[in-house]
Amino acid sequence: QVQLVQSGGGLVQAGGSLRLSCASSGRTFSPYGMGWFRQAPGKEREFVATINWSGGSTDYADSTKGRFTISRDNAKSTMYLQMNSLKPEDTAIYYCAATDTYTTARDVDEYAYWGQGTQVTVSS
Repeated sequence: QVQLVQSGGGLVQAGGSLRLSCASSGRTFSPYGMGWFRQAPGKEREFVATINWSGGSTDYADSTKGRFTISRDNAKSTMYLQMNSLKPEDTAIYYCAATDTYTTARDVDEYAYWGQGTQVTVSS
């Protein structure tokens, strides 16, 4: 059974940085695309960033492009989200997720496995 365990997150002032981690277990990590999503109170879960199996292809939401960086270390079965220049509107619960394919994916429905979520709060 695939498990995704998240760490990182917390409270930061606007303009600050945070790094989220997502450790995978239960199957070989490297062949599968991964992604990050977020959900603010009263809103739907939205796409943040995605990375393909090798890390050679990434894609970002317009709202995070240029500020966030998604990466993965297949040897450690872990994915990361480096978040810089954080804004109050980035406040949300962040979720990592894994697909059953090798490519990037922007749609929630393309993901088969989800992490437990971690709170990110950006104060103004």
